[in-house]
Amino acid sequence: MPLSLALAKAGFSVGIFDTDADAVYRIRRGEMPFMEAGADALLEELLPTGRLVLSTQPDIVTRTGVLVVVIGTPVDEFLGPSMRVFERAVDQIAPHLVDGSLLVLRSTVYPGTTAFVGQALLDRGVKVDVAFCPERIAQGHALEEFKTLPQIVGVDADAAGDRAEALFGRLGSKTIRVTTREAELAKLFTNTWRYMKFAIANQFFMIANQAGVDYTNVLRAIREDYPRAADLPGPGFAAGPCLFKDAMQLSAFTSDHFPIGQAAMQINEGLPAYVVSALERRYGTLRRARIGILGMAFKAESDDPRASLSYKLRKLLEWAGANVLATDPYVQDRSLVPLERVVAASDILILGAPHRQYSRLDLKGQDVVDIWNVTGNGIRL
Repeated sequence: MPLSLALAKAGFSVGIFDTDADAVYRIRRGEMPFMEAGADALLEELLPTGRLVLSTQPDIVTRTGVLVVVIGTPVDEFLGPSMRVFERAVDQIAPHLVDGSLLVLRSTVYPGTTAFVGQALLDRGVKVDVAFCPERIAQGHALEEFKTLPQIVGVDADAAGDRAEALFGRLGSKTIRVTTREAELAKLFTNTWRYMKFAIANQFFMIANQAGVDYTNVLRAIREDYPRAADLPGPGFAAGPCLFKDAMQLSAFTSDHFPIGQAAMQINEGLPAYVVSALERRYGTLRRARIGILGMAFKAESDDPRASLSYKLRKLLEWAGANVLATDPYVQDRSLVPLERVVAASDILILGAPHRQYSRLDLKGQDVVDIWNVTGNGIRL
């Protein structure tokens, strides 16, 4: 959706095809289906121009020579890549693709997916130029970062590269041309590197916490005025729909199953269990304890709960016998309750997502677990 808005702002006529009828209806009404800085105003500006056309039917594809596909490769129940989503997409769009079109894949994919899609279309009698041009933006900051971040263009033919560079050049993006396999690995490596950095931060936190040391002071001593450690992140839940999945795709791709990526997954996914165990050590038992979770989105200032570890934390606390209430100012979920109720009814509060508004809460006299140090009182657990 942000890419559609950016392309329309650049002067293109953009057709949006989505199988989610409710999302299409909301966009037609001028309502963004998720939070994105600057998108609401841009959508309101562009709808009257007629440069945005929305449909839930795939035949809209016949009206263009450039198709951008924004679906990723999920992992299956065995943490291996599932190509079924692309097989279905090819079956759906092949009858409507104009021969000679440019097909751009955007979401992170398993290595070889771009070539697979191009061959699958050719097997169905459709010849297209295929490019893998991965999204590199941070969710919530897309409209700004389209202009400031270079765009990787992965192609195996010059014609496809020239067309893809011309497309993204209209957004003002610098382009970096490589092969499709190189681009696929570059995107997977980027996401996995971030995931591993979060894992080492969380491992360091757990080591310090188990030793009874305030990790806030340790982290300050490491990073303050020391450039070589400036990229060490703080601890917190490393979740969402991308990083875990992409580390597991690399694990499936390499013959040694990527042990360092597997270790990162175990650390990051294990942090909620560590929190529960630490609370059990402190209190002896959590049975009938009244616990509130502040923040259920997978990251700060987001309304996206996909793969959020706050939900895993809630489940583990409930299994431990606690009475759990949860809240979030942005996530739409009927199981959540207002912030005031959670604060008033809880003996223990756990910061699940570091939304800025939580830093302004007066939580004096309450037991607060704040791994993120949102409250500024040090990391307490």
